[in-house]
Amino acid sequence: MKWIHWLTAITLVSGCQLSSDNKFGLIIRNGMIYDGNGKKPYKGDIAINADTIAYVGDLSGAYARNVIDAKGMAIAPGFINMLSWANESLIQDGRSQGDIKQGITLEVMGEGESMGPLSPSMKNEMEQYQTAVKYKVEWTTLGEYLNYLQKKGVSCNVASFVGATTVRRYIIGEDNREPSPAELDSMRQLVAQSMKEGALGVGSSLIYPPAFFAKTDELVALCEEAARYGGSYISHMRSEGTQLYEALEELITIARRAHIHAEVYHLKAAGKSNWTKIDSVIRRIERARAEGLDITANMYNYIAGGTGLTACLPPSLQDGGFGKLRSRLHDPAIRKQTIRDMNTPATTWENFYAAAGSPDRILLVGFRQDSLKKYIGKSLGEIARLRNRQPDETALDLILEDSSRIESIYFLMDEANIKKQQQIPWMSFGSDEGSYTPEGVFLQFNCHPRAYGNFARLLGKYVRDEKVMPLEEAIRKLTKLPATNLRIERRGVLKEGNYADVVVFDPAAIQDHATFDKPHQFATGVTHVLVNGVVVLKDGEHTGAKPGRFVKGAGFNKQ
Repeated sequence: MKWIHWLTAITLVSGCQLSSDNKFGLIIRNGMIYDGNGKKPYKGDIAINADTIAYVGDLSGAYARNVIDAKGMAIAPGFINMLSWANESLIQDGRSQGDIKQGITLEVMGEGESMGPLSPSMKNEMEQYQTAVKYKVEWTTLGEYLNYLQKKGVSCNVASFVGATTVRRYIIGEDNREPSPAELDSMRQLVAQSMKEGALGVGSSLIYPPAFFAKTDELVALCEEAARYGGSYISHMRSEGTQLYEALEELITIARRAHIHAEVYHLKAAGKSNWTKIDSVIRRIERARAEGLDITANMYNYIAGGTGLTACLPPSLQDGGFGKLRSRLHDPAIRKQTIRDMNTPATTWENFYAAAGSPDRILLVGFRQDSLKKYIGKSLGEIARLRNRQPDETALDLILEDSSRIESIYFLMDEANIKKQQQIPWMSFGSDEGSYTPEGVFLQFNCHPRAYGNFARLLGKYVRDEKVMPLEEAIRKLTKLPATNLRIERRGVLKEGNYADVVVFDPAAIQDHATFDKPHQFATGVTHVLVNGVVVLKDGEHTGAKPGRFVKGAGFNKQ
């Protein structure tokens, strides 16, 4: 792939007269165009002026200052990461290389916790509990954070839901109780403020305290507010295992009562005993859609999920926050009961320790304390054997010693279910990870390989190699589908007048390389990426450009 300076005379292009006053800034030539609509590709060219797509079609005689030769390549809209945790990684390194090199041009954040709105105590805690990435919290509201990223400079576009957890914590704190009517009204006002600042809607993560303590009525109230501004509800449901059916019913209930589009974060049936539930879950969503409810889902392309080691503990133990959790774990009686709870399949909370089936299926990948970083990449079972302790006791010991949730990877899912879910027409994709580069502070921890490989893995392993779905359908699910679900205009489809978020890649070569043992490895096969008309990836190498923008939701500035 190379840049060509085009010096031909100005000519007619598809009946449109070009003159020296409307020359194109850039043309991508000779590629196979996958426009995002899910239709069969066709050979053609894309013309770009400034930040906008000016023409899509045959530009064989046209003039441009710069040309990308895409012969043998696919040209597609920039991909949308529906579940990004690049909140902090973009502060450290705005290049977003792990995702840019997979074709991602929009990071969508806000799974339950968002970077605003923040009370003074929340700002202090955000600075106090930082791990590898260190930063000063220079914002208060969600809109201020996203504007901060744009001003600081990011290569990708950024957007966010406002976190239901964040709103609850702002008003109630960490306590297990319902809000008073006045408190609920204040929570609604925070949602409204965030929506007017450009939030996409309300995001929840209901397996984690204090979100776990929120009742359905509370979530409906917040979603009603988001719906007034054209927003969506997106949720890490209350259960993905033993109570999966009940959790899905809650999401459908919220969508119906709040009159809002609802999306399931990383749809899955977690834990071997639950794998057979996926067909019923899909059928239930299809029935809800047939009733007229707008229900969609996203997923990642791995059999392992990632969260904290604290997900092995009952939420009641975490009532009041991490400080109270530490105090309780020092109590011998509570500690003994906690170990019993960890080893008992639960119906009232999501027990990741039991769901994994074995401590050797839980990898620990991120510690705060230098003395514990020797365990990065080892399983809980292996660490327990090294310390001559039981695995459940080891988990509690490590949480106390590290004073953190300890980032962990749990092997919970079924490969056959992954392929089944990928084929669902209303399924989009998200990494559920940050966007890193294999250098500096990012090498102080092991991330989940999905950080570097989720989207390349879909297009390489599953689409090209295993023929799970046609390439044009996979691209639709990475582009137009999520843009439509998010109510984002002028993105997600290659057409005149849309913003020039464009990816050029080789369908025969795109490949993920990140593994659970060695996750910090870039994907390959994406050659060029444009964000708002600016080339951020050229011949597979990052240009250093940071043209990313804060992509605002439908409620921006709406009164």
